[in-house]
Amino acid sequence: MTTMISEVYTALKEAGAPEESARRAAEAPAQEQLATKADVARIEKELAVIKWMLALVVAAEVLPILKAVFAPG
Repeated sequence: MTTMISEVYTALKEAGAPEESARRAAEAPAQEQLATKADVARIEKELAVIKWMLALVVAAEVLPILKAVFAPG
């Protein structure tokens, strides 16, 4: 099933474009903008890794500061 942007299709038809050309031109942007389930899953995995990396960096920076502030002597 192909998705078509109806506004683009209508504008092209009103401008005098042939039926087939208007349909293909209206379908092209819609196909490029859709994300698949695999795309979403890949991004979620990447975000999980980034969150862990950020947590480690924050811990590495904050723990020495806390130690200096609260350590006796």
